[in-house]
Amino acid sequence: MSGAMAEGQGQGALPAVVLVAMGMAWGVTVPLSKLAVDAGHRSFGIVFWTALIAVVVLGAHLAARRRRLPLGWPAIRLYGFVSLFGTLVPGLATYSAAEFLPAGVIAICLSLVPMMTLPLALALGIDRPSPARVAGLALGLGGVLLLILPEASLPERAMVAFVPLALIAPLSYSVEGVGLGRFGMAGLDAVQVLCGASLLSAMVALPAALMLGIFIDPRLPWGPGEAAVLVSGVINAVTYAAYVWLVGRAGAVFAAQVSYIITGAGVFWSMVILGEVYSSWIWAAMGLILTGLVLVRPRAALPPPPPSPTGGAA
Repeated sequence: MSGAMAEGQGQGALPAVVLVAMGMAWGVTVPLSKLAVDAGHRSFGIVFWTALIAVVVLGAHLAARRRRLPLGWPAIRLYGFVSLFGTLVPGLATYSAAEFLPAGVIAICLSLVPMMTLPLALALGIDRPSPARVAGLALGLGGVLLLILPEASLPERAMVAFVPLALIAPLSYSVEGVGLGRFGMAGLDAVQVLCGASLLSAMVALPAALMLGIFIDPRLPWGPGEAAVLVSGVINAVTYAAYVWLVGRAGAVFAAQVSYIITGAGVFWSMVILGEVYSSWIWAAMGLILTGLVLVRPRAALPPPPPSPTGGAA
């Protein structure tokens, strides 16, 4: 990680400031997701509005740069892949898990994206193993075991059954990241891909939300849950645009370190906003996983995309 830090420091203080601010902002979407779910909102209803907000924000960004959104078959196929594995599947898993698990535990689970990415990348021959990275995977597995095995790890023992549900999201993000690393982005930039994928996600989530009776009507009286959906959507879109800027300014490996900050910030904001309190087992699990992340950190050629805590495309 020191090499990546030196890379960012070589660009001045601004990249480091943006990195921390971006991670802290992204982290707050974890407890915001919990607030939305606690208000009675569910998966596709939340996904629709967060995706639509992303389309508006990122579409305005493209318009300001006079860039169009390609709609040829290769681009649509790419949007569909990112929409499925970067928004719909992880969104359904994350918001469903948020009904039963503390937000901080979900934040810790989301940090496993690089660890799940590595075995997939190795299987496809686009990354290489090393003793340190294998040790990192072992530490990550140990962290997960600390979440589910000790009886005192979670507030209620029944919550253990929903930890695998929370792990679907990082696995889905890993498939997304490896797929993009293996097959490329069809000549599109990251903002175009995310905007197109968000548009497709909104088109899928709207009828699903209406059929399931979980559409969020914006005309209803607004409370903390509705405000949480709106703020999460804006944060996801703006921070992703900042992430793309940071990759261009300081390099992909430096920018990918936002994953560490997202995890810590997600736990911190969950304590501040929701008043969550964690057992020593959860703190130990977080320590093992973050240590493992340092060991598993990617090669410069294949930085993992940062997970979007609320199911937005990574």
